[in-house]
Amino acid sequence: MDLFEDTPAPPGNQPEYTVSELSGAVKRVIEGEFGLVRVRGEVGRVSRPASGHLYFDLKDDRSVIAAISWKGQLARMQIRPEEGMEVVATGRMTTFPGQSKYQLIVDDVAPAGAGALMAMLEKRRAALAAEGLFDPACKQVIPYLPSVIGVVTSPSGAVIRDILHRLRDRFPRHVLIWPVAVQGQACAPEVAAAIRGFNAIAPGGPIPRPDVIIVARGGGSLEDLWGFNEEIVVRAAAASDIPLISAVGHETDTTLIDHASDLRAPTPTAAAELAVPVRLDLLASVETHGARAMRALVQSLGRRDQRMRDLARALPRLETLLAGPRQRLDGAVQRLGAALGLAVAKRRGAYERSAGLIRPETLRRLVERRGDALAGRWGQAVQALARRQDRRHADLDKWASRLGPALSRMIADAARRGAEGRARLQGLAARLDHAPGQRLADLARRLEAIDRTRTTLGYHETLRRGYAVMRGDGVVVTTRAAAEQAASLEVEFHDGRLALGAPALRRARDKPPPGGQGSLF
Repeated sequence: MDLFEDTPAPPGNQPEYTVSELSGAVKRVIEGEFGLVRVRGEVGRVSRPASGHLYFDLKDDRSVIAAISWKGQLARMQIRPEEGMEVVATGRMTTFPGQSKYQLIVDDVAPAGAGALMAMLEKRRAALAAEGLFDPACKQVIPYLPSVIGVVTSPSGAVIRDILHRLRDRFPRHVLIWPVAVQGQACAPEVAAAIRGFNAIAPGGPIPRPDVIIVARGGGSLEDLWGFNEEIVVRAAAASDIPLISAVGHETDTTLIDHASDLRAPTPTAAAELAVPVRLDLLASVETHGARAMRALVQSLGRRDQRMRDLARALPRLETLLAGPRQRLDGAVQRLGAALGLAVAKRRGAYERSAGLIRPETLRRLVERRGDALAGRWGQAVQALARRQDRRHADLDKWASRLGPALSRMIADAARRGAEGRARLQGLAARLDHAPGQRLADLARRLEAIDRTRTTLGYHETLRRGYAVMRGDGVVVTTRAAAEQAASLEVEFHDGRLALGAPALRRARDKPPPGGQGSLF
């Protein structure tokens, strides 16, 4: 007997399970015992792959639970878990047999108290402030009197009515409303898209571009206003090229969009007041300034007139002003005669000295030099004219060489267009010749079809099926009483008419009908 021969194990009372059976049993036990649980913990590692599902960890100081939120569940969450956030997760426990692990399927996530939510808000505010999104130096000036105002809010709430009412009372302006959800999961992406959409409107297009944007919402809890704390909304507000006024919540409510906006209003009504001035106040101010300007002008003209009169009285008389110049003029006239004689004598002496130095040889040499210089310049001018003429001839030859092919192409194009026009004209003429006949044939076919319809629907076809038309005294009769009163009867069949004389009428009237009703036949 072989000592290494396999011997069966002694049978026992414990049942045998496959791996799948045991994993399924564990899954049923966990899901049955923990069908719905609420777990409080800190969010650890967060991962969101391309599938759209969210994988994260819930942990405390001693343990870690893997958690999953499917894409549909994530879309319904108002607060999304972020790393380091303390939350209360609601869901159900299950297992993942492929890795022998248990996990929590999370349906909803809520902050573990207002303190945790405020801590997360403060952390986000500090991070965005570090990027310079809240820098006061980057804020724009709100226009004093905008022509178009864009409003981002819910179209069905009281906020938009308050804004429109306040604008109508203060200074009516053109208002563009971009309807958005102001609460829930869709709030943040819709508000950010609305801000970017207003900025994308081109100036001078069919839709007027707003001069200022108002982002408004009524009051609510921190969770209700959370959409205006999302990073996508803050970045859209900070990147807006159009000045933006935030009016989210009541005066005591503060959201991150208030820090990124160019101006914060305590309420939506106050935002409308900050956007436009009071029209009546402006009119009163204009009238006041106009009256003040008129009074100032009148006073200034009066002062200048009085000043001119005062200066006119201080001026000396005209005779006094002209006495001195007149004396100087008379003295100059007296000295002028002698000065002219002396000047002529000096000029004559200088001329005589110059004339004595001039000789005929000097004049000839001067004329020869000037002649040589003129001849040289004439030769240069002739050469320059010849070179210019040669260039012009070369340009003319170049254009002449191009003119022939261009003229040939033009003639060929004209011939081709003429041939195409003649072909189109011939086609149109053929269609015109064919059109009346075709039209008459179509009308004839329609007339035949209408006549067949008339014949089919006429009463002659009914007569062919065994019916007859009874006429009394030339009028169609439909009752026995009308037939008895008629002096003559006529029956129309499908193949002709039959007149009934007086004897036949009397027999038809006197003969009782079977069953108590008379018959004409």
